[in-house]
Formats: sequence, structure tokens, C-alpha cells
Amino acid sequence: MDVKTAFLNEHLLEEIYMEQPEGFISKNEEEKVCKLQRLIYGLKHASRNEPCVYKKASGSAVVFLVLHVDDIFMFGNDICLLTSVKLWLSKTFSMKDLGNASYILGIKIYRDKSRKLIGLSQSLYLAKVLGIFYMEQSKKGYSLVRSGIHMSKIMSPRT
Repeated sequence: MDVKTAFLNEHLLEEIYMEQPEGFISKNEEEKVCKLQRLIYGLKHASRNEPCVYKKASGSAVVFLVLHVDDIFMFGNDICLLTSVKLWLSKTFSMKDLGNASYILGIKIYRDKSRKLIGLSQSLYLAKVLGIFYMEQSKKGYSLVRSGIHMSKIMSPRT
């Protein structure tokens, strides 16, 4: 989901100054700057003022909400709870539902519904990094992680 007015009413935790916006420059005070009282869209400090991960649980149903700047990534184990959270968010904030996520922070999400599997891939990000350093033609190597390993809930940390 995309939050249309994310951070616009949030107070700043630090002092930030900006140049006077075009069209609002005070005559004979062109050298002055504006001290921001609240966050504005596009400010890189915006996402640092807010917690990033939220959890809602109701019995065995759980929804996680991950906030990054003005985007929300939600996932959980119960469609009804996910739907109710999305409905509440849409009533509370001006939002746009972007549907199922295929990418988040440069990570590709792929699903195999028939096998009930979700996978993550950073291949596009790796290709981009290799391109930045002109290493697109470098040889592939093996990962230190054993391939074909099956993870389970029992393997998860208890804390």
C-alpha cells in the first residue's frame, strides 16, 4: 500500500533548515532560510521518526506491517485479519492499495501457491551492484550456504 500523505503532520526530532521555496521568497530576505517545524514529503529524515515494523495478533492470526518511507508492506497468516487492517488503514489515511507485492526494497518476491512457498531473490540488486563496479562479466561462485536446505519453525530462534 502507498500512503499518500505520509509524514506530513509528524514533528521533527532535530533541527532542519531549507532554502526558501520558489515563489515564496521574501523580498530583501533572499539569503534567509526556513526552519522546518514538521516533516515534508521527500525528506530523508522522515522514515527515521517512525517505528518501521508493527505486529497485530488476534488468537493464532497475525499480521505484520512494514513501513518504509511512504510504502506499507503487509503480510500475515489470515486473510480476514489482513483485510480488516487494510480497511482500517484506508479509512484512517489516504492510501492506495497496490495489490500483491512483487518487489520490496529491491528484493523480488516470488510465490508458488500450489506448493505454498514464498521466495526472495536479490538477483536484480546484485546485477545493479556489479554494473556500478563494471563487474557484469565476473564469474559466478558458490554460496557458503548449503543449497537445498529446508527450514522449519523449529529452527527459528525462541526469543
